[in-house]
Amino acid sequence: MANQKNPWISALVLVALLQKVSGLSNTQVCNPGVGDTIHNYGAKTINGTQYIPFSNYAGKHVLIVNVATYSGLTFQYVELNALHKEFRDLGFTILGFPCNQFGKQEPGDNHEILPALKYVRPGNGFIPNFPLLEKVDVNGDNEQALFTFLKNACPPVGDSFGNANRLFWEPLKVNDIKWNFEKFLVGPDGRPVMRWFPRVEVSEVRADILKYFHQLVQKAV
Repeated sequence: MANQKNPWISALVLVALLQKVSGLSNTQVCNPGVGDTIHNYGAKTINGTQYIPFSNYAGKHVLIVNVATYSGLTFQYVELNALHKEFRDLGFTILGFPCNQFGKQEPGDNHEILPALKYVRPGNGFIPNFPLLEKVDVNGDNEQALFTFLKNACPPVGDSFGNANRLFWEPLKVNDIKWNFEKFLVGPDGRPVMRWFPRVEVSEVRADILKYFHQLVQKAV
């Protein structure tokens, strides 16, 4: 991950990328024919004590989110808790991946993240009711392989990368995650289904998931 960048080069690269992504939808349907699945990947829990193979989630729907404690979108944590509580009995879970690549908004070490969520933001004793995994890169040369797979399986969303000086990775690519709280829904077979731009409201994500569940029921009838 690059910590120092030539601002002129970054600006030129960003302009070129924005020209390519201009007009993209904030929600995209993923490629159903992708050959790989998330079940071939895994990650350590946030305390580093346990490796979780994502084959454990075979048969379940999984919402994968890159999260950050000090983001303007951190309020989505509360909404994600509500979403998980509503849908978990339907074979649904959420996996959160802390990431510090967007505005340096997840600066703490892994052991500092849960206390910060509880006492700072969102605060008021907040505890995620879904698993948080170890802090990762989701873009760039050191991105976690899971996110390489997800981004290749789903078209890019949104038309804004934000301020180039607040993006801490290289190289920038069209299908990169744009900011904290981008979301990928993965089906029971481990293949990505949908992708949402970070600023899409969780209520809209919920509506899309309900529509998807309804379609699955209709197909099964």
